[in-house]
Amino acid sequence: MLNNLFTGIFDAAGTAVISVPDFLICIVVSLVIGAFITWVYTYKSRYMTSFAVTLAMLPAIVCIVIMMVNGNVGAGVAVAGAFSLVRFRSVPGTAKEIGTIFLAMAAGLIAGMGYLGFAVLFSLIMGAVMFVLNVTGSGVKKAEVREKTLRITIPEDLNYGAAFDDLFEKYLSSCEVVAVKTSNMGSLYKLTYHVTLKDNAEEKTFLDELRCRNGNLEISMMRQEANFNEL
Repeated sequence: MLNNLFTGIFDAAGTAVISVPDFLICIVVSLVIGAFITWVYTYKSRYMTSFAVTLAMLPAIVCIVIMMVNGNVGAGVAVAGAFSLVRFRSVPGTAKEIGTIFLAMAAGLIAGMGYLGFAVLFSLIMGAVMFVLNVTGSGVKKAEVREKTLRITIPEDLNYGAAFDDLFEKYLSSCEVVAVKTSNMGSLYKLTYHVTLKDNAEEKTFLDELRCRNGNLEISMMRQEANFNEL
């Protein structure tokens, strides 16, 4: 009677049946892999708790799906459709998040096919690579700390097209206007630039000279938006 609980009602003679011990071993290994990938992803990084929890469970979920498909082409097509629906209902993430999700899914897929050793080895290798890249900061430009978003408020009678050109040439290595909008019934303009400072030590001097040009109206300098260089 107990064995019948773990037998599919649609199983036919000759169909490969997954035993309960094998099922549990695959689940445990997948959960361990998920915990390892989550630890590597969250190490010295900002993250959302909900994403970390989901990432830890993802290999086990994919493993179960692959085990249940078990060579059934129709079920495989249905699963692919279900995954595509989940993708279009999700919020776009960063390149790092997308890559980590693919890593967790690949590990779960390998485990679901029964290659537990390969799943563990794959996770260890990719996790080590991710860990080293996170610790060493590989691919992060040192100049990024000088890339800022500059917002300047000016009166409507000031020609912003050339009003700050000499200051930009003096203090900035690059400058790009990304937004212009009016405020206060059209009496003020708010300009947004993506800029790169030549020297961070001259930031205050740069802002002081801008204040002299815009009538001491509001000016803000902040870290460039995180999604500027994301996928």
